[in-house]
Amino acid sequence: MTFARTSLPYLHGRSALIALVGVCLLLATGAWGVETRITVYQQAVAAEAAKDPALAAFYRERGYKGIWTGRGGRDASRRRAFLAALGKAGSHALPLKRYDPEMVRAALRSARTPAERGRLEVRMSRLFLQYAQDVQSGIIREPRRIDSGIVRKTPRRDRLKLLQAFAGSSPAGFLKALPPKSPEYVRLMKAGLQLERKIARGGFGPQVPARSLKPGQSGGAVVALRNRLTAMGYMRRSRSGTYDARLQKAVQLFQHEHGLPANGIADRATIAEINRPARYRLQQVVVAMERERWLNFRRGKRHVLVNITDFTAKIIDDGKITFETRAVVGATEDDRRTPEFSDVMEFMVVNPTWNVPRSITVKEYLPLLKRNPNAVSHLQLVDAQGRRVGRSGVDFTRYDERSFPFNMKEPPSRSNALGLVKFMFPNPYNIYLHDTPAKKLFGHSVRAYSHGCIRLQRPFDFAYALLRPQMSNPEDHFQKVLATGRETTIPLKDPVPVHLIYRTAFTTAKGRVQFRRDIYGRDAKIFRALSRAGVALPEVRG
Repeated sequence: MTFARTSLPYLHGRSALIALVGVCLLLATGAWGVETRITVYQQAVAAEAAKDPALAAFYRERGYKGIWTGRGGRDASRRRAFLAALGKAGSHALPLKRYDPEMVRAALRSARTPAERGRLEVRMSRLFLQYAQDVQSGIIREPRRIDSGIVRKTPRRDRLKLLQAFAGSSPAGFLKALPPKSPEYVRLMKAGLQLERKIARGGFGPQVPARSLKPGQSGGAVVALRNRLTAMGYMRRSRSGTYDARLQKAVQLFQHEHGLPANGIADRATIAEINRPARYRLQQVVVAMERERWLNFRRGKRHVLVNITDFTAKIIDDGKITFETRAVVGATEDDRRTPEFSDVMEFMVVNPTWNVPRSITVKEYLPLLKRNPNAVSHLQLVDAQGRRVGRSGVDFTRYDERSFPFNMKEPPSRSNALGLVKFMFPNPYNIYLHDTPAKKLFGHSVRAYSHGCIRLQRPFDFAYALLRPQMSNPEDHFQKVLATGRETTIPLKDPVPVHLIYRTAFTTAKGRVQFRRDIYGRDAKIFRALSRAGVALPEVRG
């Protein structure tokens, strides 16, 4: 066996030693043949790949042969397909400077020596992995670092397996399959491109110079309102300067698609949303696309979808909404906000007991009990063993939030804080869906009032819909259990995935993008993180 004389000038430290051992093993086992010389190209590949365990393993398995920089047809087809994908990175709202195809072309042209081509080979694979993970499962790796309420885990694919699969596949087809294939993602992409074109033409035009307007009024502010709604696509052009029936209808449509009371009156909240610039709406779409990439996995043929900002809960069957109800979500205080995550609903509890969370017991009820031991009399005091404790023998003033030794619970009843049924998907955050006696809250357009759990306006109908696949008459069965007044668990024969999401921009199968307010400020944080990563929006011209 003949060895080339070389000092492996590109290798440094422990990673270099690993790469060198790999090269030597390949030589020792004859992986490069009986008469083999270690080329400068392979040395460069080994050295550059040694910095990354996945890349080191990939190239070691291949004998440090490339997949990008060869002259053969397969390498050329990979380059063409990858450059074409990078050219479309903007439509996915990815960092354009990171994926500039001209930069890659320039690097390919300038890499002339074997060492330069070897280093570029590995850098191309590194760029590919960055692009693949960004477009497939999101630019932000750990959303929880952006906001503690986003406890969702992004569906990260194994980098070595990803590269192996790409090397053995049709490159164009593989790259095309990376982004989410959900209709939602496709429609968001289309909406983003439309907003970019609108921004390039000057956006939505001058803002409405009024705090509120109503039907019958006329003047410059009404004209500005009409022009802005026309620019947004809510009505056709008109020279009328009066707040007439057509303008009122356009306002109603705008209100409906922005989660506002659709009364046709341009009140203060409506004018504020109408005056949002096109760039802000594009920002919402960009964040929604990133969030959709975080859900790029099988969500379940049947699943429950709760959009926190839309205050709704839906059952989705085969991609279609088969049930929908209004919801109340967590209040905007930091410790009451509903978190974002996915889990699986396993059962429902009819006539539930409310075991008061510790935080509510000591922060809200203990101060009341210190002032009046008979306060919140509908709640029972229990010890660590679950035994009921009489209040007369307890001096509540002796305790603080840490030392209070009791728990509190509310027995089943129509006035129970959980109502008459709760829907359980056991999770570390003690979040679930449930009924509520506070029915008036469902009449509000912004419904952020709970301690984090999701209250449903139509909990019985929700229960019937969940039970229908496993029994012929779910209404009758549910009502019989309810009539007993006893706490009873009804298991779901086929557990249902539950996804708690937060979308201030979302689409419908028929119609424009709908927008909601960023009630927890999470989207603003996400967009700042995307901006730091290099995502940039076009500026309004003119």
